[in-house]
Amino acid sequence: MAGSLNKWMGIGRLGKEVDLRYSQGGKPIANFSIATEESWVDQTTNERKSMTEWVKCVAFGTLATNCSKLLSKGKLCYVEGRLQTRSWDDKDGVKRYTTEVVLNTMKVLSPKDSAESSAKEEGPAADDVSGGGGDSFDDIPFIQSGLIVTAGLLGKLLFLTTGLI
Repeated sequence: MAGSLNKWMGIGRLGKEVDLRYSQGGKPIANFSIATEESWVDQTTNERKSMTEWVKCVAFGTLATNCSKLLSKGKLCYVEGRLQTRSWDDKDGVKRYTTEVVLNTMKVLSPKDSAESSAKEEGPAADDVSGGGGDSFDDIPFIQSGLIVTAGLLGKLLFLTTGLI
């Protein structure tokens, strides 16, 4: 293979509040986890089953600050970034590993509230995955393989990348 790709995209709900810290140089670092859910119908029992996967996310700089301002426990969000595994030695000298998504994009999908609106006005719109204005596809439902997606900015992104538009 001539090249490789390290890209992860997901939609999930925050399990707890964003942990915002600062590096020794004063740069913001946000850590949080999102729960992604997969569901299916068991072919033998005809019973609906589901599985939740927790994904660790980390953001740096302005994106970290925006994640802290715009996200809270239970909010639905779209995240995109690259997978990274890092290691460290714990206090007992045991080598530990963690894999996380280093974000380059975050979009809040939960309905806006007043706190979110004011936080968004204060800083740059680093949480927006759209390329800017243009057509508005808000509130137009699309169905693909039994999945209903409300278009809007995320819908535009999903359908552009799958070639449906």
